[in-house]
Amino acid sequence: MAIHELFAYLCVKNAGKAIDFYKRAFGATEKFRLAEPSGRIGHAELLFGDATLMLADEFPEMGFRAPDADGPRSFVIHLHVDDADAMIAQAIGAGAKLVRRAQDQFYGERSGTVRDPFGYDWNLGHSVEQVEPAEMQRRYNELMKRS
Repeated sequence: MAIHELFAYLCVKNAGKAIDFYKRAFGATEKFRLAEPSGRIGHAELLFGDATLMLADEFPEMGFRAPDADGPRSFVIHLHVDDADAMIAQAIGAGAKLVRRAQDQFYGERSGTVRDPFGYDWNLGHSVEQVEPAEMQRRYNELMKRS
């Protein structure tokens, strides 16, 4: 059996506001949304370049709950962009909080992290050099020696 695609599916408090934020912060494009008469969004899809992100409002009655905006993180979403510094500034301008400023990383990327108002961390990065896996491991080992 073949796997054709992988999608992240986020649960957020106030999906309508999240959609607006992701458009402003990251330039996402809304493909569509399915909303209840009350306005609660049961499903929406956004395009980030060619990648689709799915999201919906909370459905506590189904055990589908959004993270606490200030709670611990269990994963980070990574966007590979043209200019990490500019995208971080754009996201902050849209209401994100800076978690980690952009800096050059041992694995050949310049990246930094922002937290969106809905409790998700976004690592925003762009390539600065091609690093082979063996060199990446060597650099990682050196970094861990200093930690």
